[in-house]
Amino acid sequence: MELILIILYTIPLSFIGCYSLVQLHLVWLYLRKKPDEIELFSPEKFNETVTIQLPIFNEMYVVERLLDSIALLDFPKNQLEIQVLDDSTDETFDIVKNKVETLRNQGFDIVHIHRKDRTGYKAGALAESTQTAKGTFIAIFDADFVVDSSFLKKTLPYFQDSKIGMIQTRWGHLNTEFSIMTSLQAFGLDAHFSVEQKGRNLGGHFMNFNGTAGIWRKSCIQNAGGWQADTLTEDLDLSYRAQLKGWKFHFLESVESPAELPVEINALRTQQRRWTKGAAECARKHLPNILINKDLSFLTKFHAVFHLLNSGSFIAVLFLSLLSVPVQYIAFYSPEYHYFFKFVTIFHGSLLTLGIFYWVSFRQKHGFGLFLQRFPVFLSFMMGLSLHNALAVLEGYFGKKSPFIRTPKFNLSEKNGSWKSNFYVNSNISSLSVFEFIFMFFFAWACFNDVILKDVPMFIFHSLLTFGFASLNWYSLKHHFFYQ
Repeated sequence: MELILIILYTIPLSFIGCYSLVQLHLVWLYLRKKPDEIELFSPEKFNETVTIQLPIFNEMYVVERLLDSIALLDFPKNQLEIQVLDDSTDETFDIVKNKVETLRNQGFDIVHIHRKDRTGYKAGALAESTQTAKGTFIAIFDADFVVDSSFLKKTLPYFQDSKIGMIQTRWGHLNTEFSIMTSLQAFGLDAHFSVEQKGRNLGGHFMNFNGTAGIWRKSCIQNAGGWQADTLTEDLDLSYRAQLKGWKFHFLESVESPAELPVEINALRTQQRRWTKGAAECARKHLPNILINKDLSFLTKFHAVFHLLNSGSFIAVLFLSLLSVPVQYIAFYSPEYHYFFKFVTIFHGSLLTLGIFYWVSFRQKHGFGLFLQRFPVFLSFMMGLSLHNALAVLEGYFGKKSPFIRTPKFNLSEKNGSWKSNFYVNSNISSLSVFEFIFMFFFAWACFNDVILKDVPMFIFHSLLTFGFASLNWYSLKHHFFYQ
């Protein structure tokens, strides 16, 4: 029994160790980068039409802000088509209808496409509208984004390379300092939209379109098989199909597209569930094709495997956490495994590796002192999400389907505004909160045992878990009673 527990403990530990090495390699690739060479759009070199697609569903609070920013694009109107892909079932429809009419009177080629049947959700809306899109290139923005006026002028020149199929820009944040929760989200996303995306791109490895704030060559979408709704992350799915067809992607870190971060815990849970389960579904769909592809190098396959299995890290953390308590007793009371546990400590360096990964991104805007405060809190918070996200990932791996649930938007910036009366907010306490409450006490008890055993590394680990689950419980209770 002891040997079985040790083997089970080693599997997630090994996965996290390998994952951290992949992240370290991305850091090395990223640090070799050169500044983006921005060549602004020139009408003499470019006479193609661009279609802007705006998929929305019940976005009454932010849709006008989005359309206002689109209207400010520094681009010839006669080369621009705007498609508002509206699946709304509330007053958003009337808001969009009136705004579209206003923009049409201002000379914009804009169409309001309203579907009463949400077949395929966002992927379905994109698939249908792409068939009628006039543009050679298609830019996509979600409802919570504010589009930079120079977006098209800065991205289109890269399509002079006929092999480029998609360009992704970096997400910015409109409300980073609204709360601790939003600052932690920004902390994680900033690392993805710098070290991860740029590192993969510079290494010639597969990267992904992030669903918004990017622009596609229409022929690339069509050649890759178009938008498909069999996963919750249609963006990641199409990205892999396109790159497996030989198309090149480019990540443009210097161009920022700001958006709103979820400020309410259930909104964050919804977003995390969609991202993690969708990634698992894409892994199920594409990993076999990646592994048997003879045109891909071993290193590109290795990166692709851990890219697609990224969300599996939550399963690893969850199992590692639960097994840590019995394995700790084996380590102290079974001397025959003493040398094994000395070897296992090698993988504890994963924490240092992840620290380097996030520091390389964070240092561009902030100092080391703030990093030392924010990194452990971020790590703890993500550990707290391990149960919620791991269950979503397992559903994805086993093929259990679920509907696409969009993240509600609030139209908030920094510390201004309130979401107390937001119509879309679901303030119910998640059914998982009961288990998260139990986990909080379980790991608090583990901390007490760590003190008795004088096991400092495990005390730190269990403290992070305790704080993480406590944070989720606190936000669930706070945001629930805030609406009562």
